[in-house]
Amino acid sequence: MSALEYARTQFGLTASLHFTFVMVTLGLVVLVAVMQTRYTITGQEVYGRMARFWGQLYAINYAVGIATGLVMEFEIGLNWSGLSRLTGDVFGAPLALETLIAFVLESTLLGMWIFGWGRLGKRLHLALIWVTAATALLSAFWVLVSNAFLQHPVGYALDEHGTARLTDFGALLTNSALWFALAHAVAATMVAGGVLVAGVSAWRLRRAKTDDFELFRRSLRLGIRVGLIGTFLTIGFGYAQFGWIGDNQPMKMAGGHTALERQAEMVQRFGPGSYMVSDNVGASLGMMIQIANLLFLLLLIAQVLTFRDVLIRRRWARPMSWLLTALIPVPMLTALLGWFVREEGRQPWAVYGLLRTADAVSPMGAGALRWSTFGFTALVLALVLVDWWLMARAAASRPDDAFGFEPEPEPVAAERLGAAA
Repeated sequence: MSALEYARTQFGLTASLHFTFVMVTLGLVVLVAVMQTRYTITGQEVYGRMARFWGQLYAINYAVGIATGLVMEFEIGLNWSGLSRLTGDVFGAPLALETLIAFVLESTLLGMWIFGWGRLGKRLHLALIWVTAATALLSAFWVLVSNAFLQHPVGYALDEHGTARLTDFGALLTNSALWFALAHAVAATMVAGGVLVAGVSAWRLRRAKTDDFELFRRSLRLGIRVGLIGTFLTIGFGYAQFGWIGDNQPMKMAGGHTALERQAEMVQRFGPGSYMVSDNVGASLGMMIQIANLLFLLLLIAQVLTFRDVLIRRRWARPMSWLLTALIPVPMLTALLGWFVREEGRQPWAVYGLLRTADAVSPMGAGALRWSTFGFTALVLALVLVDWWLMARAAASRPDDAFGFEPEPEPVAAERLGAAA
């Protein structure tokens, strides 16, 4: 393999695995905020227990995911100096904002929320989780702003040295490659979070103790509902991007004779070279669409089976319970297919129409990149295994053990204690 192939493989693997953390983080934090909102409004302790239990899984995934993000930052700096040198002043600005939000603001707010259980007022504590969710979504927004520039560069001008300089920050925020992609990605995180909550809840209900039954029954219903809505929105916003892709990246979805025509047009526009995309792009797109449609159908059936708790109480509905648990990794794997279509489909460009991927890679030998690929990939895989081991342990734990929380004594028991004193 060449240095370019190692660099692309290394970043592709790291970014793919990091993206799974992002999906779970974004999906869970909003669900936890909804659960805590219900707790604050209704005062029902079951919703507080739900927020603590699922918040524990969110916190674990967030903490380990930060480490994978750091690895990805190292790879950008080490392996893609050509990209940073030419366009770093433009696409680096949104990434800098994302780093400040994710590593500083979001982590600080999350820490305050974790240690604020039982110490802060209910409304202030609720505000913390909602602001944390908002910063998580804002972090995703800045990442997509930066990625949209790579897909469709706008708001820049080349100086006398051929370096791209930011001239219109507003153009980055209104990039036509941004908003449908952002909505599509955020909706996909809803699917990941909803299916995770539903799958774990179905597993716990098959072995739940009496005092845990209501918590996981409500979590199951909420997870299925959110996953179903998220799948519907993901499919819709996915199809909404087809028009833009056809107008701006015609090779991505072209095939057969049409692809040859597009190749000739690209040669005339950008000069000699191959602009044909891999056949795997079309195959990944078709597979993603089929899986999404099937997932929507399965979640719709599961939603119907939640009526009168048929999914839980009827033996003949038990296979659907097992299926929900088995579906936990499916939204993440499907999203990776979509990420592959978006990124591989713009090749051979690192910045579409402006910088070729071959010119974006650092001037390094294949040997150095080979060993760094093995090292970084092994590190990220180890982090993924640690994350899922910790989350599996947390998913099997008692809900009231989350964050070491000690519930307040019941009023009657407190009165008896006072009387005895």
